[in-house]
Amino acid sequence: MTPPVYLFDLASRQSQWLAVRQSTIAGNIANANTPGYKARDVEPFADVLDKTKLAMVGTRSGHITMDGRQVEGTKVKKSETWDTVYSGNSVSLEQEMSKSGEVNRQHSLNTSIVKSFHRMLMSTVRTG
Repeated sequence: MTPPVYLFDLASRQSQWLAVRQSTIAGNIANANTPGYKARDVEPFADVLDKTKLAMVGTRSGHITMDGRQVEGTKVKKSETWDTVYSGNSVSLEQEMSKSGEVNRQHSLNTSIVKSFHRMLMSTVRTG
């Protein structure tokens, strides 16, 4: 029996996360001139995935296995925050627009993967 595929659920969760991040970015931009406002961001999606404890599963003996000992990790440096202006506001419109573009690219990639997977499933159903 074929194991269930959770790609659509994963894509849906990422899409929800992207919507929350875009809303947070929009809030930062809306408060760009509010004295004392501190720019906000959401938890990275990778951290959200780490909490779900998803693991790759080999369904055939020929599949490549991956255990924790084979994975090399590197420490990611936290990005430097941009300067705080005199009013105490930490919103940088350039940084927020950059984040917004990143969200747009991630959403486009998410949508493209779902479309491709859907086409693949539909071609299987038509020929099956």
